[in-house]
Amino acid sequence: MGRSSITSAPAGRSITARNSRRSPASGRLAPSDLVRHLGGRFASALGIDLKSGKRDELFKWFLAAVLFGAPISHAVAARAYGELAKAGASTPVAVLRRGWRGLVEILDRAGYVRYDEKTATKLLTLCQALVDGYAGDLRAVERKAADSTDLERQLMALAPGIGPVTVAIFLRELRGIWSKADPLPCGMGIRAAHDLGYVSAQTHDPARVLERLESVWSRAGGKASDFADFETSLVRHGISLRRAQARTAARAAGA
Repeated sequence: MGRSSITSAPAGRSITARNSRRSPASGRLAPSDLVRHLGGRFASALGIDLKSGKRDELFKWFLAAVLFGAPISHAVAARAYGELAKAGASTPVAVLRRGWRGLVEILDRAGYVRYDEKTATKLLTLCQALVDGYAGDLRAVERKAADSTDLERQLMALAPGIGPVTVAIFLRELRGIWSKADPLPCGMGIRAAHDLGYVSAQTHDPARVLERLESVWSRAGGKASDFADFETSLVRHGISLRRAQARTAARAAGA
């Protein structure tokens, strides 16, 4: 492995559960236990099989990443993806056939109301770009890219409004599957790595954090193709930390 936003722990599960295995040397929770308690790739939770490498599965996750990339709750974004999938709008051509009004109606049913119109426009633009330039196949985008940085640039060029956050969400879960999928860790993941002791609190450089996390995962016996599950579990914990901080701030403001 080289250089390389979304839900909290399942109800009733805790990363400090008594039966968790910890490293005798560091006292850290074993990476595999973190994944087991919090969950791994978000794509898997949505029923998307990224490891298959199939065109349609990759597009489904890109569709979900666009929804998750907006400043909206994970639950609403996941529900919006579910509504699109249920309506059959899970390929570029199917999305285009739905049209702007049809997409807005689907998004509204999921409660994606603040960003429904903007997101519908974005989805139509990116799907048209995929169909026209890449025969509707995201794998062609990856093949065309010169390296990981160029891949990020090519994905963002598919439509206005597809920014670094969306692309990082998409590529993080393809790490170990696409050779050019190599985004740096996000802020929430880094915060979680500090909180759980996987990385020193003095280490803030994303590239160094990633290198350390890859080492932790490898030494624990994790497969390179599954590192994204560990990385995503850290993001899940980071979101839980952010929510807890927000609740504390709200209580303080109301005191």
